[in-house]
Amino acid sequence: MSLPKEILREKFRKFVEEDVGHGDVTTFYAIPPGTVVEAEIIAKEKGIIAGLEEALAFAETFGLQAKALVKDGSKVRSKTPVIRVSGDSATLLTIERTLLNLLSRMSGIATHTNRLVEKIRSAGCKTALAATRKTMPSMSYFDKRAVMIGGGDPHRWGLDDMVLLKDNHIKIAGSISQAVARVRERASFSKRIEVEVANLGGVLEAAKAKVDIIMLDNFTPKQVGKAVDLLKANKLRDKVLVEASGGVTERTLVKYAKAAVDIVSLGEITQSVKALDVSLEITKVKRAVSS
Repeated sequence: MSLPKEILREKFRKFVEEDVGHGDVTTFYAIPPGTVVEAEIIAKEKGIIAGLEEALAFAETFGLQAKALVKDGSKVRSKTPVIRVSGDSATLLTIERTLLNLLSRMSGIATHTNRLVEKIRSAGCKTALAATRKTMPSMSYFDKRAVMIGGGDPHRWGLDDMVLLKDNHIKIAGSISQAVARVRERASFSKRIEVEVANLGGVLEAAKAKVDIIMLDNFTPKQVGKAVDLLKANKLRDKVLVEASGGVTERTLVKYAKAAVDIVSLGEITQSVKALDVSLEITKVKRAVSS
């Protein structure tokens, strides 16, 4: 999934607006007007590159020319050039940090996501790894795009994506069954229904209400196994997707996957991001001719 370039450009302008204030005084005072440069963005450590499509659109939004040297999702080594960019030096210097922040964050998310996906696959499991809505304001689209590039699932893009009945919804509605019934009366046939449950009783109630997905919230791997067994015993396992969420970490991830759930979601892939180290290096300077 990709946003149209015009929508991306509007986001990029807001990002730079926030950083630039009344202008980049360092560049204004230090750089001769009309200076043109060529530069490379370089990955300074190994990882998965993500956000190239967005980075190119970012550069082009501000009148720069940019070319990707690798593809989104590529595994790169340290010191690998990933983008070549050229144009007005003042513009490039002004947007440099914002551009690098976006690329490094997305690449960090993709790298971490890919590592976790590989752990699941190496354990012989087909469980999908999903993100959550624990993203930075204004960054949800970019964070979830990065998860996808890393081989994960974005889960909901936003609140309008599907119905997810959590504990507070259920508490106010009265019960799982009542909440699901109200949704079915009002929602379009196109909206999937997921219900968060906190115990085995909730698992059975949700399954009997014929929801699409049951989210096991803060279950241990052992409790997840019991929930799956309960669904099998009632001949309901093949009627519903089962997701484990809450309390899942990189250390416990495989245990949850081996408990035979369809989906494992965890917030750390977007909430505890270790950005991939990238930098911009000027490779050529063409100075303007003084009049």
